[in-house]
Amino acid sequence: MTSTCSPIAALPPFRNEAIKSFTESADQRALSEAIAELRTRLGRFYPVVIDGRPQQTEERILSRNPARPDEIIGEVGSATLEQAMEALAVAERRYVTWSRQTPQTRAHILLAAAARLREERARFNALLVLEVGKPWIEADADTAETIDFLEYYAREALRYAEPPPLVAVPGERGVLRYLPLGVGLIIPPWNFPLAITAGMTAAAIVCGNTVILKPSSESPVIAAAFVELLHEVGLPPGVVNFVPGAGSVIGDPLVSDPRTRFIAFTGSKEVGLHINTLAARHQPGQRWIKRVVAEMGGKDAILVCDDADLDAAADGIVASAFGFSGQKCSACSRLILDERIADEVLHRCLTRIDALVVGDPTDRLTQMGPVINEAARTKMLAMIRHGKTEGRLICGGEILDRPGFFLAPTVFTDVMPDSRLAQEEIFGPVLAVLRARDFDHALELANASEYGLTGAAYSRDPERLQQIAERFFVGNLYLNRKCTGALVGAHPFGGFHLSGTDSKAGGSDYLGLFLQAQVIAERL
Repeated sequence: MTSTCSPIAALPPFRNEAIKSFTESADQRALSEAIAELRTRLGRFYPVVIDGRPQQTEERILSRNPARPDEIIGEVGSATLEQAMEALAVAERRYVTWSRQTPQTRAHILLAAAARLREERARFNALLVLEVGKPWIEADADTAETIDFLEYYAREALRYAEPPPLVAVPGERGVLRYLPLGVGLIIPPWNFPLAITAGMTAAAIVCGNTVILKPSSESPVIAAAFVELLHEVGLPPGVVNFVPGAGSVIGDPLVSDPRTRFIAFTGSKEVGLHINTLAARHQPGQRWIKRVVAEMGGKDAILVCDDADLDAAADGIVASAFGFSGQKCSACSRLILDERIADEVLHRCLTRIDALVVGDPTDRLTQMGPVINEAARTKMLAMIRHGKTEGRLICGGEILDRPGFFLAPTVFTDVMPDSRLAQEEIFGPVLAVLRARDFDHALELANASEYGLTGAAYSRDPERLQQIAERFFVGNLYLNRKCTGALVGAHPFGGFHLSGTDSKAGGSDYLGLFLQAQVIAERL
């Protein structure tokens, strides 16, 4: 008798990959050795890869260690417009065969990639430490999330391959099936250069689409290493084409080209809106409305009520505001305090900030490293200078005297809700503190933003928590915990308003954004 077990039932249930604490000597040794090994191979060249073949380029992107800017992590080919158009043509051709592969075949590639990434976890962690300055635990969390995306989306592809039955119609047989969209453009950010790059790419290709991957120019080496891994585990040529380059040179033309069916983007509000505008313009010969999957940042708030556990709140605030130097779209950049406990919360936060270990991320004990580059730090310093006209600086605000792009953790208090400090995404270690008269005023302040990505609130009162859940309007709301650290499957991630399309990465709806549904009804 043949088995009727579905492919997804044959897999073990999905579980999140545990994040290493690096308290074990074996884990410490593995990452230390991986960093040392990577440093023996710095400056390697990573070419543009189209149809599985390396391409020569005159222009190159230099990837620097933000903690040691003189240290070149690698040189990456910068594609010409002609190469970008070639990649698009290749992806269009390869789509014909890749889209016809079974979901099981495509899911197997993702599972194999997850297995290989577990084997090479220390190497990818080392890349994250050196290329974007992630402290050890932050780096491992990025790698663990990548494994989660690969494992979760493989299972989701198999689930979508078995859609639920339709309502029966007498005399008819009906089928609902999900089909891939076509050729897509993947534009990931530098701050989660492995997890978001892999997550958006894996979601697209496991559905049967082919893609052009245009990584951030701040983290192209990690993206190149991921593409190498995909090909090592058997991904056919041309399914993922690695095409780094300037947005003005290749990005806009790729978004606008009528052959592009969808764009998956994570980055700033300004760039996301620009992409959405370009994609919305119908081009001659274009046979579809392009789909845009966008996550565009936030101005995330933590609200602390007067009945909260203040130590738990202070722990969550400092971790959310200054983890990875505040360079997360989910980072806490607004702190809303009931005025009755505001001074006490600030005291506890400042005590924890004073204890933060700020330094080179290659040191295991470092808790906060540099910001990504000089331009970013200069922009943050300009905002800090302006912020002194809008609030009271009580912590930080200065460059730290060491190599690299370091900025002290910074806190402004007495900030007005309509000020730039309270409204603009800074994407760095700068926290604006607003005082609320009462609970209702605190919720009013929490919602006073054009963004709506994450938020958190601390209270011991179940009725207040229920009101917060009903009235605090963000895509990911956390109660009595920090507002960063979303886990695949547990906290599908995406926001409201100008934070994007609420795409819910790592959730059960996400693959549907890379698929289109077809119904076939047959008269019997």
